Amino acid sequence: MGYGEKRKGYYRGRYWIAPGVLRTVVDSNGDTVRFSNKREAAKAANDAEGKVRNGSWRDPSAGKTTFGEYANRWFVEQDLAASTTQNYRHHIEEHLLPHFEEMELASISRSDVKVWEKAERAIYAASSVKTWHATLHLILADAVDEELITSNPATKRRGRGKRAGRSRDRGPEKVVTDPVGALLIAERTALLSGRDDEFVACVLKAYTGMRWGEIVGLEAKFVRRASVRVEWQLYELDNGELVRCAPKDDSYRTIDTPVWLSGLVSRHVARIRPTPCLCHGETYVFRGQGAARAGAHQGAKLVDVARRAGVSTGTVSNVLNHPDRVAEATRIRVESAIAELGFVRGGVVAQHPPHWRRNGFATWLFTPAASGWYPKKVPQEARPVPLLAEPWPGVPERGRNATGRSEACWLPIAAGFTPHSYRHFHKTRMEDLGTPPKLMDERMGHLDGSVQARYTHITPEMRQRLTAGLTAEWEASLDARLALCSSSRVAALDRLLRERLKARR
Repeated sequence: MGYGEKRKGYYRGRYWIAPGVLRTVVDSNGDTVRFSNKREAAKAANDAEGKVRNGSWRDPSAGKTTFGEYANRWFVEQDLAASTTQNYRHHIEEHLLPHFEEMELASISRSDVKVWEKAERAIYAASSVKTWHATLHLILADAVDEELITSNPATKRRGRGKRAGRSRDRGPEKVVTDPVGALLIAERTALLSGRDDEFVACVLKAYTGMRWGEIVGLEAKFVRRASVRVEWQLYELDNGELVRCAPKDDSYRTIDTPVWLSGLVSRHVARIRPTPCLCHGETYVFRGQGAARAGAHQGAKLVDVARRAGVSTGTVSNVLNHPDRVAEATRIRVESAIAELGFVRGGVVAQHPPHWRRNGFATWLFTPAASGWYPKKVPQEARPVPLLAEPWPGVPERGRNATGRSEACWLPIAAGFTPHSYRHFHKTRMEDLGTPPKLMDERMGHLDGSVQARYTHITPEMRQRLTAGLTAEWEASLDARLALCSSSRVAALDRLLRERLKARR
């Protein structure tokens, strides 16, 4: 049994955790609790000994574990998708450890979390800081469950903090466009790439709402006569690796496609005759951007090699230019990364890489198509896309002094529109067409767990009305495009325009 032991000016509680092993009752900081009388000390000791007997006792000194020690152990114990693991590693290493690493878990207070959050908000976007705060809360919540600490200092208390100025933390309002704008952005993207792949992919994304990873990971065998099956996605990690994994939230689904869209994708597959990629051994509908791309680095970059090898870009440069200055083990690691990524000096690749890269597509093709501007890249400032004026809507000018030789530039269609915005576009169009929520959720890969959703079912008539509505909007956008110009340098669109013009006669 526990007992109270008299000390100079106070009593302390003593209890057994094992034969011959005594412990003292301490508080959450590991300091001895001083009782005013022997009875209170004995009661606290007996309570602690009761926890030892029922298996719920935890060593109070565990609270002295540093955040860095616990976070490293916590991270190793997680069993998560590669993308989530990558994100957690970034949150912990780049934003949590620099501030909390040496702090004992029990010593972290609400004020410490507030000081950290305020410092982060001075540098980074509020939405990013909110994400990192959620990771901190998750880690400390698990520490509470393990009884290493008694409460979670990262828990936000409702009704606290200033009310004024909160609107400044909101992200920018999402940009959407209409069907004509969606078509014109797809055409411009293909003009910048110099091929049809980007046009077909953008139109498919706009009229199915598929996620970017699902478009990149779409295999030819899942393109059907009146539907597209979402079975896999390719998720790009920070090191450049593309991981073949299940769609987000296991949102496997079959998306109905209008006849014209099925034909567009099928003709594209028949034309390019895709072959299995070396990285996954699967045959994909869309290829990466290769030598046809204008004004940007081709294929894997120096930084991609550095990330894969776990070294700096300077070390990669030394391996390429002064290999004698680099340790043999490091040189071998870098050379292996170069071979795996297919890196070629000068950025010239002999053929299309098997898959798109997220940053290359969005930054150098899609964003200029939507906004009419290339982004800033040292030493160049942001600049309009240089064009030859004819034929409409202009031909992107390439090469040295392209700006000096240009005759025109594009006006913005929807500045701020991103590849992901096509999902917002598709949902908005379905809302406008009066599509039932159950069918919208199915196409978007969302899950509605409400009771109402369980009592709603999708009928063939619902599907037919939606595909008919999407077809009507697509044909109206083609008519609007025909009114601007009856031809296009994008072969897939030019064929559609000619077919539409013939059907109208």
